[in-house]
This record gives sequence, structure tokens and C-alpha cells, in this order.
Amino acid sequence: MKAIFITYDQAHHEKIIEALDRTSCRGFTSFGTVQGRGSKTGEPHYGSHAWPSLATATITMVEDDRVEPLLERLRKLDEERPLLGLRAFVWTVEQSI
Repeated sequence: MKAIFITYDQAHHEKIIEALDRTSCRGFTSFGTVQGRGSKTGEPHYGSHAWPSLATATITMVEDDRVEPLLERLRKLDEERPLLGLRAFVWTVEQSI
């Protein structure tokens, strides 16, 4: 099992949920509004006067075979609107209840 942590501009939220649905990744937790700045490119997401945009973070736990289909959809979404910002990180889940 893998955990996929996705951070993205709020404008992507509906498309992220759609990507989860279309890859049969049913369970997820969305953290709502988060702030941050990308490590390479893109605008900061601080929700301030100077940097008004905000981000969202979502985590999902999926079976190993669902990782690549989801990441491919996320890559395409990021390529369509690269200035918005979208990142995904995959971790191995060793145990769960």
C-alpha cells in the first residue's frame, strides 16, 4: 500500500477529486487551505495581499497498482497549467488499522 500526498493550487481541487475517482482511489483526506512555496518554480501560495493564492493538500492511501495511473493523471493536469503548481509524493505504508 502507498500513501500519495498531493499539494496543489486551489483551482485544481475539482480536477484532483476527479482524478481520484477515475483511478478508483476512493478514500482520501483533504486538508483544505494550506500555505506554501514550491521548491523550484511557481508563485508562493500565502493568501496575502502580495501573494493572494492559496493551496490545498490531499492524502490518499492506495493499492500499489493505482499509483501510476493516478500519477499520470496528475502529471497531465500539472502540464496543462504549470504556473498553478501541483506536486505529488509517494510513500510506502507499512501498517494501517
